[in-house]
Amino acid sequence: MTDADYEDMVLKFLEHDAWITSSLVQMGGGGMWDEEDGFFYDVLRLPSGEVQRIKVRSMVGLLPLCAATPFEPELFAKYPEVTERFQWFIDSRPELCAAFHDPTRTGVGNRRLFSVLDESKLRRVLRIMLDENEFLGPCGIRSLSRYHDAHPYVFRLRGQEYTVAYLPAESDSGMFGGNSNWRGPIWMPVNMLILRALVNYYAYYGDTFTVECPTGSGRYMNLYQVAEEIAHRLVSIFVKDSHGRRPVYGGVRQFQEDPY
Repeated sequence: MTDADYEDMVLKFLEHDAWITSSLVQMGGGGMWDEEDGFFYDVLRLPSGEVQRIKVRSMVGLLPLCAATPFEPELFAKYPEVTERFQWFIDSRPELCAAFHDPTRTGVGNRRLFSVLDESKLRRVLRIMLDENEFLGPCGIRSLSRYHDAHPYVFRLRGQEYTVAYLPAESDSGMFGGNSNWRGPIWMPVNMLILRALVNYYAYYGDTFTVECPTGSGRYMNLYQVAEEIAHRLVSIFVKDSHGRRPVYGGVRQFQEDPY
């Protein structure tokens, strides 16, 4: 923000962010956060009022991780009234703010972080995201967990069954134009959102916040190093492997072998 005339608008959007985030994460019915699994799921609301989570481990569960922005301390020093008024908003609604990261808590470099995920939730989501049997693939973050390869999700409603299964490349049906999109392949734009989020978290948490990457490997990295690891995997999509083949071309022989 460079113009004090926008202070009220900044405060309005900060408050809206808090309300929306609390609704997303709320415990005990209705929210997307599943405390038992440590992951976000779509929520289906039936006409009867019944609420049911659709437990498909998809990119839907990773997108809340991307909602993270660090703020430099100079910003709050420059506009103290915004700081004071937002602090009052937070203090007046402890039940609202208990669901997400405390935006008044300072981190590395006295930065503040606006994030859907607090530290505990962040670690739990990263544990699943960085599992090679789940989202972390050799070429980046999958759009659907590999878990559903052996365990397709089946939803039953009014006597009908609906199935979501893992499809890492081309679809096995003509639905959605014949590609599998949300059911397995690497989506570059969403991977870039994840990379940016990891760097933002690193700016707040610094080198002391480490996670196992890949999950179960015994290798611990800070979040900047995790971003680098994912970036290297994304680049490998276009790089020749030991057999001279580029993953981007899949099984298309002409693309793999034709020098032109």
